[in-house]
This record gives sequence, structure tokens and C-alpha cells, in this order.
Amino acid sequence: MEYGLLIIAYLLGSIPTALLVGKWLFQVDIRTLGSNNPGATNTIRVLGKKAGIIVLLVDVGKGAFATYLPILLHSDLDPLYAGFMAVIGHCFPIFAGFRGGKAIATTAGFLMVYHPFLFMITFLTFFTVIFISKYVFFGSISVGFAMLIFSLFEEGYHPDLIFFLFLLLLFFLHRSNIRNYMNHTELKITSVVLI
Repeated sequence: MEYGLLIIAYLLGSIPTALLVGKWLFQVDIRTLGSNNPGATNTIRVLGKKAGIIVLLVDVGKGAFATYLPILLHSDLDPLYAGFMAVIGHCFPIFAGFRGGKAIATTAGFLMVYHPFLFMITFLTFFTVIFISKYVFFGSISVGFAMLIFSLFEEGYHPDLIFFLFLLLLFFLHRSNIRNYMNHTELKITSVVLI
């Protein structure tokens, strides 16, 4: 049952929300517009706030639901693993040629269910880093650092390896942003936007 739940969590995460919203409502492929990223931020910038909010809510929801599944079904599977698989699905969706988003919205949903206090810490960090730096990718990567540091110092709470792998995933997903930043071509934002 545990392996089946991991597969279901991955498939839930693989629902390509931004791609579907773009094609169904606007007849466009969001991956060919703006930053080419099929996430809420690019959807807001290219298709508008209403479309972006739809994408955001569904992406958060699929992370939350996937994480809640083991609890709902009284499984022995740690919800941490189900949530992490949903995030992997979001980033590498089987339904969209493994070209997905950059993890943050689905991670928010996962943490809301798995560890609400950690959710508050990580996303306070996310918005604070963006506010100070004016770069969304710095805020996104800071989520991984916040999760890892929390797991290292919170007594009795040690999913260190998963959160370390998650941090590495964030660096991988934002490698183009890092490259653009080093080349002084990464765009700053004028206000904090959802990802």
C-alpha cells in the first residue's frame, strides 16, 4: 500500500496545472511564454492574476492532498514521503514531458499538512528574502535552507536527508536563475509575487 501511495502522490503532483489552464482558457502553452516556467508566477505575469491564482491554489492543493493521503487512509507511510513525491511530480510531471514547475507552491501545500509551524517559518523566510533581495529565486532557495536548518536543530525531528535532497533539488531547478544572476541578467521584482 505504501508504494502505491507514493505513486499516487507523484501522479497528483504531476498534474500540470499551469499548462492546462493556459491551453484550456487561453489556447497557449505557458512553457513558451515569459520565463517558460509552468508555475503560478509565470502564469500571473503572462496570463493575469485570475489565471495565476487558479494555478497557485491547485498546485498548493495537490501538495496538501497528497500529503494527507496516508493519514486519510490510515497508512503507515510517513506523510513526509508522500508530500515529497508530490513535489517531485510537480517538478518532473509525467503528464507534461517531465517539464514542470519549481516546487514552491506544491511544497507550501505539503508543509501546511505535514508541519504547519515549519510552513510558517519557511514561507516567512521566503517572503522576507524576496523583500530584501528583490529576487524570487533567492526566496525559493531559502525555503530549502530553512527546512534543512529546522530539521537539524529541532529536537526529536530529523528528516535531514530528505530536506538536504530537497535543497539540492531547489538549486538544480533554479540553475538558470543562478546563471542569469551571475551574468547580471536575472530580473528583479518590484513587489513580492506568488510562485
